[in-house]
Amino acid sequence: MTRTLRPTSLALVSLCALLVGASTALAAAPAATAELSDVVKAPRPKGGEYFGLYLMDKKVGWLFTDLELLPGEPAKVKVTNQLTFKALVGTRLSERTHREERVYEAKPRGRLLSFTVVQRGDGGDQELNGAATPDGVSVVRKRVGYKDETLPLQPPAKEHVEDADQARVALLRKAKVEGFTLDGMDLETYGMVTTVEPVEQRTLNGVKVKLGKASTLSQKEKVPVVSYVTQRGEMVLVEFGQTMQARKETEAVAKRMDLVEVFGLTRVVLPRPLPESAREVPGSVKLVVQGLPEKFRVESYRQKFKAQPDGSVEVTLLANAPSATNRKPRPLADPEGGENLKSTLTVESDNAAIRDQARKIIGDEKDAYRAAQKVNTWVATHLEKDYGASADRATDVLRQKRGDCTEHSLLSVALLRAAGIPARRVDGVIYMVNQDGVPALYWHEWVEAYVGEWTQLDPTFNQPVADATHFSFGREGNAEITPLIGTLKVTEVR
Repeated sequence: MTRTLRPTSLALVSLCALLVGASTALAAAPAATAELSDVVKAPRPKGGEYFGLYLMDKKVGWLFTDLELLPGEPAKVKVTNQLTFKALVGTRLSERTHREERVYEAKPRGRLLSFTVVQRGDGGDQELNGAATPDGVSVVRKRVGYKDETLPLQPPAKEHVEDADQARVALLRKAKVEGFTLDGMDLETYGMVTTVEPVEQRTLNGVKVKLGKASTLSQKEKVPVVSYVTQRGEMVLVEFGQTMQARKETEAVAKRMDLVEVFGLTRVVLPRPLPESAREVPGSVKLVVQGLPEKFRVESYRQKFKAQPDGSVEVTLLANAPSATNRKPRPLADPEGGENLKSTLTVESDNAAIRDQARKIIGDEKDAYRAAQKVNTWVATHLEKDYGASADRATDVLRQKRGDCTEHSLLSVALLRAAGIPARRVDGVIYMVNQDGVPALYWHEWVEAYVGEWTQLDPTFNQPVADATHFSFGREGNAEITPLIGTLKVTEVR
């Protein structure tokens, strides 16, 4: 079977969210005087730094970071971060650039004054220009083919200048640093904390050197970002779990990339094919898995876990249609407090075009599950499966009507929320036998909806109940699952 999906959750969305969201810990700046923030005083190379981005030891992109003290009074700090991702996904070349510039007051705990976010390439193009106001932050969003939008004011920015480089600030102070970051991907604010780890000795260019070590944890990504810094302030390595790294390189070397096919690189090969019964509903299958941390072993209506004596875990994957007695009419309240009905920068469920399309699809159907089935079928039959037409925003997906699993799921969630049905995207793996005949689990994204009870649907494959070949690890493109790449192994199919 030809695979029509790209593992965007890991190779692009999470990569951007993790690296760009955390890359402020990589900035560079000149020395400064005592009345300025510690972020300016921390030693660092001048002119910025380049890093090669590696996934499972294969280069898939590069990162540039810089922090500079701007001339003039009052003093300001500008932070620049650029991430470029480039890799083969199937037979298509996927390339994405995410660039941010942020300006802060340079004094201790200086405020975030303005920012610009520019996204180009795979996922769609857009520019966000934010400026501090007395009430918070006003953001103007620019997209080709749309009128400029002034987004609703965000709450006052909690981010301070020290949060632009928590790693170097923590190492300078020899103490934990806590703060916030306004995420450039979704414009939400997340807590962030950096702790100082014991000094570590490593060999660089054949010479043993002592490196300062700081670990940054974002409330959004939940993946420890470990930075290694020389005594002169050069950041030489950043680790994102066990399989992703940013390695300091010259500009020329950083931009010289391997042509990696991430689809095959990141798959989980199975010892034998899954039984056909796994595709039935109701259906089930059991796998014995190694490399699955405790935090992912959360019991649910679809997944059961049993620890094995050798440290592995037996996972039972289940698929059942929602109970007729539990199904409820829409609109429904979100049982988790409202996040699953929220309109966001990507989901856009309050957009007029999204709401109008939801009404056309669902009509006067009141039963939430039957309405969800209609959305699932419409998306499956109206979106062309196309690697080369990805989009990070629901309105773009609706307009182009093409994409892979991420576009199918994003548009479905937007339509469901617009119809008053709590919904979210699910990240994980799905069973496939690709052209090379190897049975494996491939990274995938699908949908979970609340219709009186939670149920999962797969609009990419037009499954009104996602079958038991779906193994979920996280939600909404969260980079927390990134460390599973290359470490997850299935040793037995039962």
